[in-house]
Amino acid sequence: MDTYSRSHVCLCLRRLEAIRGHAPVTIAGARRKTGSKFVEGVHSLARALADSGIARGDVVAIAALNRCEPILHRTLRTSDSHDTHSRTFLASQRLSFEEARVAMKLVNPKMLVVDEHCNRWALQLQEEEKNLPSINLYLHIGESPSTFSCNHNYLTIEMVRGFVEASPMPDPIFAPGDIALICFTSGTTGKPKGVAISHTAIIVQSLAKISIIGYGEDDVYLHTAPLCHIGGISSCLAMLWAGGCHILIPKFDARLTFEAIKEFKVTSFITVPAMMADLVAYERKFNLSSNGETVSKVLNGGGGLPQELVRGANRIFPLAKIFSAYGMTEACSSLTFMTLCDPTDKRNGISFHEETTNGTLVRQLGGVCVGKPASHVQIKISSSNGSTCDPFVGNIMTRGLHVMAGYWNHKELITLDFDKKGWLETGDIGWFDCHGNLWLIGRKKACIKSGGENVYPEEVEAVISEHPGISRVVVVGVPDIRLNEKLVACLNIKEGWKWVDRNSKYAAEEKQVSDEIIQYHCRHKNLTRFKIPKIYMLWRKPFPLTTTGKLRRDEVRKDLLSLVQLPSNL
Repeated sequence: MDTYSRSHVCLCLRRLEAIRGHAPVTIAGARRKTGSKFVEGVHSLARALADSGIARGDVVAIAALNRCEPILHRTLRTSDSHDTHSRTFLASQRLSFEEARVAMKLVNPKMLVVDEHCNRWALQLQEEEKNLPSINLYLHIGESPSTFSCNHNYLTIEMVRGFVEASPMPDPIFAPGDIALICFTSGTTGKPKGVAISHTAIIVQSLAKISIIGYGEDDVYLHTAPLCHIGGISSCLAMLWAGGCHILIPKFDARLTFEAIKEFKVTSFITVPAMMADLVAYERKFNLSSNGETVSKVLNGGGGLPQELVRGANRIFPLAKIFSAYGMTEACSSLTFMTLCDPTDKRNGISFHEETTNGTLVRQLGGVCVGKPASHVQIKISSSNGSTCDPFVGNIMTRGLHVMAGYWNHKELITLDFDKKGWLETGDIGWFDCHGNLWLIGRKKACIKSGGENVYPEEVEAVISEHPGISRVVVVGVPDIRLNEKLVACLNIKEGWKWVDRNSKYAAEEKQVSDEIIQYHCRHKNLTRFKIPKIYMLWRKPFPLTTTGKLRRDEVRKDLLSLVQLPSNL
């Protein structure tokens, strides 16, 4: 294929400069950058890196908070250079140094970009140069790094600004394999893996979000999600293609989020359930009425949004259309979308799928509705026993231009989890209803074998979470002689609620939670009897999470087994 006919993330730059030439594209604290200055910054960085020896196919690692627009420059520069094109590896700033070093050994970066928050990584790597010899250039974004050794090559943003070019915008050049980004998975079921994502995947996913969510050039987008994660970077690039304005805050914080919404009249942002819970709690505590009326679009990812949080979000952002998306890093973000709340619809506040889906079927098969696939996304359900009945529960598979090129491992692409026809196994279990909605039951690896039945903890957690006294629940399986595994529910209860044991006297007027109350709640919600946990533990500390906010279920199970003596059948 002719190079000029191929997809490229930098193709948005000409339009961005045209429609926002004198209007701000990025606002980070007191720093504002117009469209013209932003594009100029991309090319300045391109020239600086090319002149510093970054060659076609080299990997550049970034470890920084969302505080600086140079992160966006670098993400675009990964696909725009003079006689070269490198790949960007996005490292989470929440990783420990050991975790970051392991990840960097897999990608062998030639350059490391850090800010003040991650400056310590660069210093430690310089001291242990033999452990990661591939890095020979550092770029510091922020104040000049006075602690850097003069024996190492480094650039600062001030130095990069000196590489401004007067020549016309160059045509983009591709890295080998069309790879634009290397983004690491959360590692919830094993070690994190470096996912290699192509320009084409980024662009088709960006266009899908523009079409479905409705991003446009009038949007003011607040970066609540970290740019090192696929959800954050995918929505960021979608907004760059749409031509909107970006508001950058260092990291998510409820107070900073509400302040930014009020000051900049934010119209859109993305969340995960934990973020939305923080926003709802903060708004209730400080009664921030009328602050969210400029918001018109909220996209939730990283897990289903309980109805209580949907209602809370609708109260805070009364004019916002609230969406939920299901996806994964290997699919360059979202696979399916659904509308949770639409203020323009007379059925406001209702999950629309509940009105049309066979309730008996939902009770039989279980799961959480995650909506319909985007138009360019292929999804099928694959049965391990070859079943073709409709509907049936099986492995969720996906195929299309959005799928990763493979896992990155020491300069090689490894295409694990693909079958011969290009289908990628997501690792999730689910089914389709007659309206084309995908129902997610849970992770295949998280399945609990209890009494000869398969129980997916996510389904049980979704039901228990609907109880008004529960703030968070994690269900795990523990060894049991009779059942093989027994279900245990670990509960965080909400402030103002009281945990009572089975022998305590129940007071209807008090906010109480007990194992009997939760079991009755599960039966009332029509959860199948064998899926109702037999044991309930009050969990008084935060549940362990990955850097992307996903649950580390194995650690909960390990802590549970080490802390308590579970009842025996003998």
